[in-house]
Amino acid sequence: MMNIVSRGEKIHKSDITRILVRATNWVGDAVMSLPALEAVRENFPGSRISVLAKPWVTPIFESHPAVDQIIPFKKRQGYLRGSLDMFRLCSRIRNGGFDLTVLFQNAFEAALVARLGGSRYIVGYDADARGFLLTHPVKRNEAVLRVHQVEYYLCILRAMGWEAPNRDPVLYVSERHIDEAKHLLRSHGLEAEDFLVGIGPGAIYGKTKRWPPERFARIGDQAVEKWGAKVLVMGSRAESRICERLCKTMTHGSVNICGLTSLGVAIALVSLFGFFITNDSGLMHISAALGVPTVAIFGSTDPVATGPRGPNTRIVKHDVDCAPCLKPVCPKDYRCLLEIEPEEVWEAMEDLKRSGV
Repeated sequence: MMNIVSRGEKIHKSDITRILVRATNWVGDAVMSLPALEAVRENFPGSRISVLAKPWVTPIFESHPAVDQIIPFKKRQGYLRGSLDMFRLCSRIRNGGFDLTVLFQNAFEAALVARLGGSRYIVGYDADARGFLLTHPVKRNEAVLRVHQVEYYLCILRAMGWEAPNRDPVLYVSERHIDEAKHLLRSHGLEAEDFLVGIGPGAIYGKTKRWPPERFARIGDQAVEKWGAKVLVMGSRAESRICERLCKTMTHGSVNICGLTSLGVAIALVSLFGFFITNDSGLMHISAALGVPTVAIFGSTDPVATGPRGPNTRIVKHDVDCAPCLKPVCPKDYRCLLEIEPEEVWEAMEDLKRSGV
């Protein structure tokens, strides 16, 4: 695999004291970019690293030892208000005096902010017609588009000749969020010491990533009957109907915390789980990065590119001729998901539990 930096003067590491990293906008992508963020820190150990991120992904970075500062940014709707927010952000970036900006996000706007913010060096993929804004544009060849997303971000650094070893994402949780998570559990009659099994039946991308909630319900009942587990169902506020269907379908009781927590508290809750069963989602990547035993169900998406990383994970999928199609809505019969039976998922859970990794 070869990534080509099409132009740019050599960057001397000793000249770099302030670095800006533009984070991705989706939770799962943000988690998968963490190994590359760690590699930035290792290549520039004496530099101050700031992460520019949308507010909804900032908890991914809040406790990370590679991060010195988080700059949250949300552009309001409307041309005038949005332009004012952009102007203020560019002014703040300029005041930060950044020597180097590394763009993990591929959007044109990310490169424009870095350029208007006066960063001396701007490194990132030449996506979205933004190559002319980058001092060091990295070519996105076919090979890099076929690797796992963790590798995708690492390849930006490798193209610069910087060390970027392959590793799995690791999440760090604040004590404040752990305390809030324990308080939430106690408010539902649970304790952190209970054997907690989490279920994530949602996926914002679309129906082709969502295994039926009734089948998740059968998994939840088995976890109660065979493992003596306490089941928690979680997801975003937009997934509340799916979570409600799951809980109503279960024979045994469960706790529905869908939409009741911030991302920071959700991360802390997942860290307390003994097991997590999920679709391909941001919560899947969070669970895997926390080292929680995680079984993920894949339909239309490709686990080679976005599967959970780490030894404590298992993937359940069926090889059908139309998958992975990467479509949010199936034009056929959803068989990539519907052919997966609860017994297969339960066996994957038992296998992972037996492995004791």
